[in-house]
Amino acid sequence: MSQKFDAIIIGTGQAGPSMAQRMTGEGLKVAIIERKLFGGTCVNVGCIPTKALVASARAAYMAKRGDDFGVSIDGDIKVDMEKVKARKDGIVKQSNDGVTNWMKNMDNLTVFEGHGRLESANTVSVNGQALEADKIILNVGGRATVPPIPGIEDVDYFTNTNMMEVDFLPEHLIIIGGSYIGLEFAQMYRRFGSRVTVVEMGPRLIGREDEDVSDTVREILENEGVEIRTNASCISLENQDGNIVLNADCDDGAEKIIGSHILLAVGRKPNTDDLGLDKAGVETDERGYITVDDTLQTNVTGIWAIGDVNGRGAFTHTSYNDYEILAANMFDNDPRKVSDRITNYGLFIDPPLGRVGMTETQARESGKNVLIGKMMMARIGRARERGETQGFMKVLIDADTKRILGANILGIGGDEVIHSLLDIMYAGAPYTVIQRAVHIHPTVSELIPTMLGDLKPLE
Repeated sequence: MSQKFDAIIIGTGQAGPSMAQRMTGEGLKVAIIERKLFGGTCVNVGCIPTKALVASARAAYMAKRGDDFGVSIDGDIKVDMEKVKARKDGIVKQSNDGVTNWMKNMDNLTVFEGHGRLESANTVSVNGQALEADKIILNVGGRATVPPIPGIEDVDYFTNTNMMEVDFLPEHLIIIGGSYIGLEFAQMYRRFGSRVTVVEMGPRLIGREDEDVSDTVREILENEGVEIRTNASCISLENQDGNIVLNADCDDGAEKIIGSHILLAVGRKPNTDDLGLDKAGVETDERGYITVDDTLQTNVTGIWAIGDVNGRGAFTHTSYNDYEILAANMFDNDPRKVSDRITNYGLFIDPPLGRVGMTETQARESGKNVLIGKMMMARIGRARERGETQGFMKVLIDADTKRILGANILGIGGDEVIHSLLDIMYAGAPYTVIQRAVHIHPTVSELIPTMLGDLKPLE
């Protein structure tokens, strides 16, 4: 005998709990299913714990730089990894407990802990029980990809998930993958005191970014002692007396990298392979992501996919925006669309990268009449005062409409400062609005109008 609900939500990641609250607030009887950790990736093994670790790593880095600021610290700077992990765990527990208690005490919401699978277009099974609803929302997220690297079965390896359990300092951490996750861990563990080597198959780090961004990020990391190997054309692994040997090329006699531990940071895949999508007729793309329309509905009426699983964004902020779009269309007669979203994200190395809109490469390919402005962080008083002059700001403008097409801020405060440009983009306002604004001195943001006052054609 099945239990009947108005709506079923599978997954308690960023978008799910808010959707449950909105639906129950509208008087719907809702079931929510969670197979493991309430709060999903961000709360438990993603943004929150990694940024807590980044903060500890920055504290260690700044302590070691004390002499640069005229501050003497007697004795060696020591990092207690057990305390670092305990601090991180406390922050995670607070967030996890908050989501768990929120879900388990919400009126009109029934929580099921187990693996939910579709049995039909309106039926979900969990723990041997059948649940029925006319509305089903898939919010199952993704997980780290483990590629079929030759020899991987012979070594112990970390992904971003089980790396969260490390309470010791790896002697030499090899990281396969030179993109966002890999680079954050690289700098973090180098600052904790590990030797770190990043191995990237492509010709440069974070290949989706412009070359000047990639080159500067590499310079920042190498300045701190991170070893970087790009163009690793043929990777294989072997266990050698407890050490991990990575072959970056398959030629005889090629260089071998020997490390104590290895982290796989080569991307993520959606949790769709054990969801019963075929039984409901829900379609996916070639990578396994659930295909959705501009309102997040799948090809099956009454089934929606929100969060990382739909391939329309890979971030906590895009997941939450998915909830906002779905709720607006479902309850508010407000026709919001995914395509209205402006691309934006951060790379949380130190200093961070804030990114919005087009890259320089995309702007060149757009056929638009493009202007570019660029300013090195070394010109900015706040950066010099803080002793953090690495990086630059760059903005791209449509010369005909005066609209901002995209921007990078790689430098101190870049992850926050970028929002001043993003908000102008959402407002559909010309760049002259911010170029003529009077900003506070001394800040990083005060130099954005200066940069916008010195635009040149993109050659």
